[in-house]
Order: sequence, then C-alpha cells, then structure tokens
Amino acid sequence: MDLLNTLVEKGLRRELPTREEALAVLATSDDELLDVVAAAGKVRRQWFGRRVKLNYLVNLKSGLCPEDCSYCSQRLGSKAEILKYTWLKPDEASKAAAAGVAGGAKRVCLVASGRGPTDKDVDRVSKTIEAIKDQNEDVEVCACLGLLSDGQAERLRAAGADAYNHNLNTSEATYGGITTTHTYADRVETVQAAQAAGMSACSGLIAGMGETDADLVDVVFALRELDPDSVPVNFLIPFEGTPLAKEWNLTPQRALRILAMVRFVCPDVEVRLAGGREVHLRTMQPLALHLVNSIFLGDYLTSEGQAGQADLEMIADAGFEVEGTDTTTLPEHRGDGGCASACGEPTACGEPAAEAEAPEIPAARTDLVSVRRRGAGTDLAPNA
Repeated sequence: MDLLNTLVEKGLRRELPTREEALAVLATSDDELLDVVAAAGKVRRQWFGRRVKLNYLVNLKSGLCPEDCSYCSQRLGSKAEILKYTWLKPDEASKAAAAGVAGGAKRVCLVASGRGPTDKDVDRVSKTIEAIKDQNEDVEVCACLGLLSDGQAERLRAAGADAYNHNLNTSEATYGGITTTHTYADRVETVQAAQAAGMSACSGLIAGMGETDADLVDVVFALRELDPDSVPVNFLIPFEGTPLAKEWNLTPQRALRILAMVRFVCPDVEVRLAGGREVHLRTMQPLALHLVNSIFLGDYLTSEGQAGQADLEMIADAGFEVEGTDTTTLPEHRGDGGCASACGEPTACGEPAAEAEAPEIPAARTDLVSVRRRGAGTDLAPNA
C-alpha cells in the first residue's frame, strides 16, 4: 500500500506525516490491519529495537478530587465505588514502588488526584521521591500531580523527579465538553513548565470518549508540536458512576489503528500503552507491542490491570525484551530536547480523507472493569 510505504519512509526520517495521511491510517479496514501494524512496527524497531520499558503506578491519593473530568472515576460527584484515601506517607509510597521495581519496572509514576499540589504537597512528594531513590538508585521517578504553580516544577526537579506527566487527553476543540473546571491551555502550560524546569515531559491522550478521527489527529499533532519524550495512550475505561459510563466505542482493531497513527506521527518518542489496554485490546495486546515501546505493569490508579507476571510472559512470548535500567530509552538525538527543530512544524494539507464506515460496536463488557482493591491505600499486596 503506497500510504504505508510513505509513512514508513517518513517515520524512519522523523518526518511528520500530513493530516490526510494520519486520518487515512484510522480509516483503514480490518482487512488491512496487519499491514498497518507491520508498517508501524518497522518505525518502532528503527528507534527502539525490541525493547519494552515497564512503568509502575503508585496512587498517592485516591479519589476526593474537585475537578469534573468526565472520564475519571475520581472526579467530583463520581459514584464509582473506588478506593478513597488521603496521602500515603513517604515510606508507604516507597514500599508500594518497590513492588513494581521488583517486577521489572524502570520508572515509578507517582500520581495524586486533585487540581494541583499545594506547596505542602510538593514537600510531601519530594520526600517520597527521595525515599524511593534511596531504595532504588537507578529507578526513574515521574510525578503526576495536576496543574503546577510557579516554582513547583523546579522544586520537584531539585528533589529528584526525572519526569512530569500531564496529559492533553483530547483535542482543544472538544476539551470543554469533557472538563469545565480547567482548560486545555492550563494543561499545555503545565507541560511546558515541566520542560522548562528540566524534567522529561510525559503527555498523552485518552481515546474512546466519543471523539472523531479528526479529534484524535488534532490531539496527536498537538502532542507532536509540544514534543514530550513520552506519549501515553489511554483507552477510556467506562466506569459505572461516571458521565462516560456508556461510552463503549472501541474495538481491538480500532485501538491498534490509533496506536499505529500515534507511532507514525511520533516515530522516535516513547509511546506508552496505558490504561484500558486489557479492557479494549484484550487478547490483541501482544500485537500492540509492535507499535508501542512502553507499558504499565500491573494495576492502574483505580482499576485492576493484568497480573504483572502475565505482562512479563506476554512480552517474552511476543519476542520482545524488558528494557533494563542500564539502557537509555530514547534515541540519542532526543537527548537534548527532542526532534521538533529537526522535523519542522506540522504540515497543512488538503481535505481529510473520507472516514470508513464505522464498524458495529460490540455490546458493553462491563464485566471487564474491576475496581482496584489491593496495593497502595490497602493492607493487601499489590499486583506487580
């Protein structure tokens, strides 16, 4: 297929596809799916070989959030029956992180619900980072605490935070329909503040919230321009008790096409398969390893994930290897701020390709959504 050959050539050169080409990837048929995966896999292997980076989430504070993000089980007014607890102590968080590191995680992601941290919260997280680094010198620590105020990014960096996560989640045009308590611009500013402080930026999206193909391309092109080092791709987990509980819009094939599009647009970036992979990719998860070079190990913030041992077996069975702490994740050329200057700005193009007829969406599989009842905030061992 000429489209895929063109996209592979551009990916190997770190050249941005046109919007029309990105839309065309999402419009490919199920009959073409393996060709799409194989093409994007060539780009993935060019920049990351067959390595898979493992990341482990520690939910420092669960629920009790004043923001109204429609997709989130921790949102204001959520009826989802999730774990709710206030801040873990630094030693508790360090113990939870150690379980993930023992399972092979190279990066620990410290997440707290809320609009953003107070200065006292930053002090608390700084002590947690120090506790984790004392126990695991080589582990990377990424903080995800919401919107940052002046000076907070610098304080986190000084405490040892290697990265900061703040997702754009959806396109700027549709953002107001998902969240009203903060803006898309707020999120962009926080990612830029993390970059300016010297932290590696981690910013991605959530697919499956009822967005169009154009919305998906918009947010991925915006991420390319923002130039984070890591791009997590989440698939909506439609929690009962949230406004998006009925949004079962994804098939495994659709999820793979989305991942392929992200890889073509962000060829040399750490593309991370994040929340919802077990729910929406199901038995197709191993194919996704040909598109992404990073996954979360075990459980997520408020939902249970695949068993950590099953993740490791899946990686090995698919012919990939876990990335060690002695390996640099990103290609050498991204070591000084990414490839934005080399690749240029997003290119305008003509009319977008016509979207393929939408496939029939299967019945909701609510049985696949399990509330986390173990790990951080409980007395039970974590899934790692």
